[in-house]
Amino acid sequence: MLLELHVWGPAFSLPSIDAQCLATMTYFSLVLPKDAWVLVASSDPSVSPTNELPALRSGATWVSRFRNIVDYLRQYSGGEWDLDRDLTGGERADNIAFSSFVESRGQSLVDLSLYVSSQNYWDKTSPAYGAILQWPNQWILPPKIHAQAKLRTEHLGLSSLDLEAIREQKDREHSAAVAAGKIPKTLIRNPRETVSTLLSKTSQQNQFRLEALTAEFFEPLESLLGHQPYFLSPDRPTTLDCLALAYLSLADIPDLPFSWLRDAMRSKAPGLTAYTDRMRRHHLGLEVKVIDALSATSTSSTSSPSLPWQAPERASFATLGKTLYDTLADSTPILKHIRLNNRLREAALAPHSGLSGKESKAVSAYALARKHDLYLSIGSVVVSLAALVGYMAHIGLVGFSLAEQEVPSGTDPDPDADIDAVVDAGQVGDFLSML
Repeated sequence: MLLELHVWGPAFSLPSIDAQCLATMTYFSLVLPKDAWVLVASSDPSVSPTNELPALRSGATWVSRFRNIVDYLRQYSGGEWDLDRDLTGGERADNIAFSSFVESRGQSLVDLSLYVSSQNYWDKTSPAYGAILQWPNQWILPPKIHAQAKLRTEHLGLSSLDLEAIREQKDREHSAAVAAGKIPKTLIRNPRETVSTLLSKTSQQNQFRLEALTAEFFEPLESLLGHQPYFLSPDRPTTLDCLALAYLSLADIPDLPFSWLRDAMRSKAPGLTAYTDRMRRHHLGLEVKVIDALSATSTSSTSSPSLPWQAPERASFATLGKTLYDTLADSTPILKHIRLNNRLREAALAPHSGLSGKESKAVSAYALARKHDLYLSIGSVVVSLAALVGYMAHIGLVGFSLAEQEVPSGTDPDPDADIDAVVDAGQVGDFLSML
């Protein structure tokens, strides 16, 4: 049975714009026979039931995320497709520890470089997504990915790399100062700084923090690699090499306007730079173009022959309709929370969720309880509104309004009705205070 690996498409001359997808591609190219799998640049998370990429399709089974896919391949092949099968106990421990280190620290740096740094995002990253996405995803997905990256790196205190955030903050401070009367109206001005001015200021403000973050990531890996061809084994790569190649490639290869991450890697870790270039040539290809993935007919000599591209299917009208519906539903407050709870429960109950049976049940129960609480809140609001309308009808407030509209012409209205309405309005206030 042919395995299908669905990934985000090529960007920056790499076969994918996503690190997890690059790591999974590398793993497949190292352990699977060339005729056992195909690579599909679908660039659409909705193809997977978990709404995530990379996603492996094996018959009716779908598996998402690098670690889950590696575990599935190990079980599927009876241990034959296991890149770490020859590691000793100590090497396995190092493999797990450094793999987690690469994923956590590497993802933060890639997020800061490709997404949070505004000039890089708008000049390079956003157009790269536009080249691989179909309508309407090219308008829907990039803002979501951008927002998620900013949220993941918020704890690092480097949001000032985002020029839009700086400008919005300046606007808020200016508006607050005006509202507080601190600035005379005759002197109210709101100058707009240029991109180059903001970049120079943020570069100075963030230089020391970025220096520390890049050193914390590159130096341990440079020391671990030493003069070996691979990180943990002198003769064969491991899953750590797959992950390291993915994140280091996204740090070194993209040609960005604000190339602080690439500059830091080349100056602090020349060994990692040479390692990345060598591994990339052998396993990912020197230069992969979008046409290589979308048409799957390119015969460019620079494209790696080890990547068995298969052209993705064009989105059907049903798929487009579902995408638009999902977008609208995720933008509606009540539906958004219901759908989030459903996704959390489905992810927890998935066979390859990475959770133990007890943890899976606990997360599922939590998601179900949140969903029930939401339904209870909606029901309480509906009952309260129905009770309010019923009480207003009972005391005649609603009836009085209708009656006032139906008074025949030439008839004098009852002067006591206005007094009764005022009294009844006071009763409605008492009723509202008791809710």
